[in-house]
Amino acid sequence: MLEAGVFPADCKPQFADGPEGLCVAKWALVQMFMQQRLGWASLMLGVLAFVSRRRSVAWGGWLTGIAGLVLYSFDYAAVGALLSLLVLAHDGAQARRGEDQAGREPRDGLRVEGLR
Repeated sequence: MLEAGVFPADCKPQFADGPEGLCVAKWALVQMFMQQRLGWASLMLGVLAFVSRRRSVAWGGWLTGIAGLVLYSFDYAAVGALLSLLVLAHDGAQARRGEDQAGREPRDGLRVEGLR
């Protein structure tokens, strides 16, 4: 996208000079690749998802991890993606276990017999 000329070439170097919308997008795109920031973001989201067990954070870690793997920021992105995938797989297994027991009645666990 940068080499194809999608973004303007004459962006001002600082935000104080009043960057336009495409200049901000160009700056953000370049910053993702500097010092593997995409991989670091995936790692932070993956650790946060693993600690907090939040699926929304895990999805963020998984998607940024996949993007980091595809876009050559794989050192940290791989670990973040795997930690996020562990959370997503664990929650999916719990949901399936709950579906298997859906036919049971609440009184079955209490061993309550029906009135005769």
